[in-house]
Amino acid sequence: MRFLLRPGWLAFIAVVLGFVAVCYAVLAPWQFGREDQREAQQAQIDNARDVAPVPFADLVPGAAVSPDDEWRQVTMTGEYQPADEALVRLRVVDGRPAYEVMTPLRLTDGRTVAIDRGSITADQGQTVPAFAAAPEGTVTVTGRLRLDETDTSGRPTLDADGHRQIYAADSRAVAAAAGTDMIVGYAQLIDGQPGVLTALPVVPPVSGAPFTNFSYALQWVSFGAIALVALVLFIRLELLQRRGRRANTASLRDALSGRDGGGATHPASHTREP
Repeated sequence: MRFLLRPGWLAFIAVVLGFVAVCYAVLAPWQFGREDQREAQQAQIDNARDVAPVPFADLVPGAAVSPDDEWRQVTMTGEYQPADEALVRLRVVDGRPAYEVMTPLRLTDGRTVAIDRGSITADQGQTVPAFAAAPEGTVTVTGRLRLDETDTSGRPTLDADGHRQIYAADSRAVAAAAGTDMIVGYAQLIDGQPGVLTALPVVPPVSGAPFTNFSYALQWVSFGAIALVALVLFIRLELLQRRGRRANTASLRDALSGRDGGGATHPASHTREP
């Protein structure tokens, strides 16, 4: 087994064990965690459906929406601020390209909350279609509390087709583009509310069919086990090959020794008589 101490074998073993460690310590737990998160979010949505809407200030007394209150329905009274409106680009709704329209609502208590008024279908690719403006004056609306998304690419605000456009449903991006303070988190209008466009479906942000992440986690567990089995097989194969080479060498040595000892002939010495 001394061959395992050679640099090549040490590097190979380190790579395999490192891959196994990543599978068991990072990738599989990550997928198990995503499955747990999906189930928790679905339970939160189901629970929120059974609870009547409450005033916005009851659930958001401060400056941010609490994760524990996501999907809860709230009522809000205030005036839309169309000048601070932003469109969320590159969205897909019902399998079609779309924009989401986020229009801030200045509440009667002086605070401002971003309102996701729903989606508009982009039939002409990147061209923003015409859509109804938010109503003027004081309105009372009902929506679901949502946590901000994050554009992981950090893309800047885009001004195109006469609209301010962002890349994630993010109240922070809307506030930064408008240059005003807003509640962190936003409200997603339900159908039939003043200013709603096409109300967005209630879909948890973690996508995938039930048990999809669980199956991915099992795959990473399997990959780790396969890597360990493969390592053992490679070591066993190397041992067998080395034993075979030693056996062949011994057989050849024995054959040569037997020939020299019993069957070898040597040239006779002749003496010339004078």
